[in-house]
Amino acid sequence: MAPSSEVLDTRPASMLHVRLHLLLDRQQPDRNFPAKEATPFVTEQTTRLVLPSHIEAVAEAAAAAADFARGCGLSEEVAFGMDMAVREAITNAIVHGNKEDESKQVELTFNCSEDAVEIEVKDQGAGFDPAKVPDPTAPENILKTSGRGNFLIRSFMDEVNWSSRSEGGTTVRMVKRF
Repeated sequence: MAPSSEVLDTRPASMLHVRLHLLLDRQQPDRNFPAKEATPFVTEQTTRLVLPSHIEAVAEAAAAAADFARGCGLSEEVAFGMDMAVREAITNAIVHGNKEDESKQVELTFNCSEDAVEIEVKDQGAGFDPAKVPDPTAPENILKTSGRGNFLIRSFMDEVNWSSRSEGGTTVRMVKRF
């Protein structure tokens, strides 16, 4: 079907801004009949992964975080912080929680709502007390090559909670608001 002459505009491209303005004016609602107020549309998206306890799973978790961030329409800044937090939490779960025991798994859950993203990482390890983790900014710890994961997670996320699970293991819940 050939386009109608009303839609087909053969004027030069230099007139694009004029044509666009005219087109938009034609599509404006009649000002004598105001449009109904739009109903907010909130969608929630959840992704869950179960990963093996080997260090290569960190890359898989990071890829899933990137896909999830794109799917939620997160800004580059929020996506970067989420990626870093996920990498650190998964590394902690595999190395410190599950002790790289491949018979154990790490569960990663992403949830995106209207104004925040929530991430949970669950391991099957013995658990730990986050208050007993040495401060990586203390002078005696500055030159250590590890021990900054929880510090980085707290730096990139707005809310972080660690809890012991009744069935064993630790859950870290991280929230980033936007």
